This record gives sequence, structure tokens and C-alpha cells, in this order.
Amino acid sequence: MKLDWRDGNQLLLLENGESFFPAAFEAMAAARSELLIETFILFDDEVGRQLQAAVIAAARRGVQVDLTVDGYGSPDLSPAFIGAMTQAGVRFHIFDPRPRIFGLRTGLLHRLHRKIIAIDGECAFIGGINYAVDQLAESSPYAKQDYAVRIIGPLAQDIQRYVREALAPTRGGLAWRRWRRGAPAAAGQGHGARAAFVTRDNHRHRDDIERCYRTAIRTAREEVLIANAYFFPGFRLLREMRRAARRGVKVQLILQGEPDMGYVRTVARLLYGSLLKDGVAIHEYTRRPLHGKVAVVDGAWSTVGSSNLDPLSLSLNLEANVLIHDRDFALALRARLLDLVAHHCRAIQPEHLPQRTMWRYLVHAIAYHTARHFPSWLSWLPRGQPSIHSFDHRGEVHAAPVAIDGPHVAQERHG
Repeated sequence: MKLDWRDGNQLLLLENGESFFPAAFEAMAAARSELLIETFILFDDEVGRQLQAAVIAAARRGVQVDLTVDGYGSPDLSPAFIGAMTQAGVRFHIFDPRPRIFGLRTGLLHRLHRKIIAIDGECAFIGGINYAVDQLAESSPYAKQDYAVRIIGPLAQDIQRYVREALAPTRGGLAWRRWRRGAPAAAGQGHGARAAFVTRDNHRHRDDIERCYRTAIRTAREEVLIANAYFFPGFRLLREMRRAARRGVKVQLILQGEPDMGYVRTVARLLYGSLLKDGVAIHEYTRRPLHGKVAVVDGAWSTVGSSNLDPLSLSLNLEANVLIHDRDFALALRARLLDLVAHHCRAIQPEHLPQRTMWRYLVHAIAYHTARHFPSWLSWLPRGQPSIHSFDHRGEVHAAPVAIDGPHVAQERHG
């Protein structure tokens, strides 16, 4: 796996919606020619309407705006909400919408889970923050703790090109070759952060994000600090964590203690015993649901993005992270995470775990190996080709197949 590292980037850590939304909407207001947005969740609430107003204003002043949402994560947007944007000239796309069955959403697997903003090839945002009120930390006790990063500099060109080509007409493997062989981003100015853009898809980049985590942990010398909302990685990633702890690296995990979905903590706790035995420290965040997907290694390497460390993100969904080699940024993120550990986490000790019996050991082993292998089992099942639905200025829907098994969501443009 070859990463295209870019020097000379200016990075800003954004914690929760209180920091992210003002920075993002300010950048959208400054867009001159192109504004590309991908998100898993967009709700018609206070935050969603702010995004709606921002893209409408950009389109009306002549900016080309493409907004893509996931059909599973954003299932209930009304024709009026979408129509207000398309009538102003916004190109609105829904990735693989599926019908409800008995009122329940379907099509959970293989989702567009990326959260990206790309503006004029100069500014980009990546992280785990969706467009919903529950991303505002003070909105309720159930608001999510989350992170994103603003990027100004050469890496923004890579991200812009990637998202633009995700919306290019389907041309078989050509889109992948264009991305890999596209013109490099302009060189930086010799100062600023070094960063790389890494994605996960279901064809040539199936495990790129996981491999980056494994490499960083394998080469760690002092400290590994990971905060991740949905934690159930495969054997190889767990092995690197345990090996690092055994060789004296301080490995700390910040996981959910007050999860937004009850099974999350139950599943993660299947792994606690073996991790604690090898010296990995586990802290459960208890102030509210944790939604972040970030890590810091040795106070120098860090990552921020959309990818959880669970089978959905590591094996099925379309994800995007940024990798950062910059001590100032890494130390800023590390300080914020350690503040959570100091003030809002519960340290897990071996005595907190249920007594291990043969029956419990058997249940844990079956659950672990089922979760570990189920993505590969699912790949054998027949599945229809996903589609993307694009809405034109008349409110009409145009559906086109998408190339989910490449690094891009490819489609035809309409309206």
C-alpha cells in the first residue's frame, strides 16, 4: 500500500459540533467555485437546516454544489427539504436508498459512511461528525462526543479530486486508474503538517485503514492512545495492540461506557479480558455516547476520520480517514483525549469483569469468531448492485448504478 503524503498543510482539530459546524459553515460561505459534501447522516433539524441554507446560498452565488447522503443514515428527508436545495441549483444525491419493510430500515451493509467536505481544492474537512443536533455536546445528555479536522493545503486537492471522481460517470476501472495516476497535488511551502488521505472500499482498498493502524501500532515505541466508538477489530489488529503492550508500550483504549446502542459495550467487553491480561489499559467514557474515531501514537502520528474499529467499518462500509505526521497536532489531540480519561472515564480492572467459566468462555469464543469472519461470509451472498438517486431542479429522481467495488461511488450526473 502506497500513501501519497503531502507536506505543508495547516490543520485544525475540531471537537464536537460546537467547533465543527461554525468552522464548516464559514468555509462553505467562502466557497468560490466548487463545494462537495458527503455525509452518512443529514437530518431535517436545526443543524440540517443550517447546512441546507449554506448550500443554497453557495449555489445561488454560482458555486457548483454536490451534496451526497447515505440512504440508510438519512432515510427521512422530505421532498420539500430536498426540493429547496435542488431548485436553487444544488445537486443532491442519495447513496443506495432501500425501501422500508414493516417500517424498518433495510440495507444496513455496504453504506457510504464517509464524512467529507471539499472546497475549491483548498480546504477540506474529515471526521466522524454528521449533520444532526445530537452532534452538539450541550444539546442533551445523549449528545455524541466526536472529532473532525480542517485541512488547508495540498492534501485538500487530493480530497477534492477523490470526491469529484466519486461523482464521475461510471467507466469500469477507469475511475480507479485516474485516482491512482492523477496529477499530484501542488507541493507545500516547506512548512506545516505532513498528512495523507486514506480510504476503504470493497475492491482495491479493502483494508487500507486497518493496515495503517496496524503499522502505526507495530512501530510504536512509547504510547498508543485510541478512542473509538464501535470497537470490535479483527485478530491481527488486536494482536498488534497486545504485542505493543507486552513490549512496554503504554496502550490505552477509550471506548463507550454509555453507548448509543446497547450491544456496543456488550460486544466490546468480549475482548476486555485478553487485552487487560497483556497490559492494555481500557477506559470507558461515561459522560455521554462516544462517537469519535481517532488515535495518537508516540505523540507524533495521529488519525481522524469516519472509520470505526469494527467489522462494518473495517470490512464493509465506504470510509475515509486522514493520517497526520505532526507533533503539534498529535499533542493537541492527545491532550483532549487524556482529559476525557482524567475526568469522564471509568478505568476497567480485571475484577470488574464477570468470572470466566467454561460456558462463558465458549460463548465469547463463538461470538468473537462469528463477528470476526462474518464480513467475508457475507461476501459470498448474492447482492444487488447499489444505485445512487440524484434529484434535479424539477424534483425528479434519476437512478444510476454505482461502482461500490471501486474506490469511488461512480454515477451519472443529472440536473
